[in-house]
Amino acid sequence: MRLLPPGIARPGWKWFPRPIAARFAALMRDLTDRGMLDETLVAMYGEFGRTPTINKNVGRDHWAACQSAVLAGGGIQGGQVYGTTDRDSANPKSNRVSPEDMLATIYHALGIAPTSVMYDRLERPHHVVDGSPLTCLSG
Repeated sequence: MRLLPPGIARPGWKWFPRPIAARFAALMRDLTDRGMLDETLVAMYGEFGRTPTINKNVGRDHWAACQSAVLAGGGIQGGQVYGTTDRDSANPKSNRVSPEDMLATIYHALGIAPTSVMYDRLERPHHVVDGSPLTCLSG
């Protein structure tokens, strides 16, 4: 299926089908039905959250202080919420997670030790990630 962003039309091409929640639910159903969810890690998040307030253009700007993320399958136990924000959803209140910790969690779920060291062409050591996995999310 060829997809186009809204507002562009071409014969035989379709628009983006459904909101992301419906797409994500369909993916989870498919992986579950095929018995693949336990061995497949699905990670959905962006590089920024959005401001908790509406801007002058009736939109929301990038907001680095908070964002949402979804991890499913791959040994992650479902139905969990990790961390909270303040009343305005502007800043973390509990269980702040750094990008390094998120990446370490993904590596851990994939069976890659976050403490692993890789070597470049010149045999210089590089840590895979300098973060701590959220092992409490594992099933």
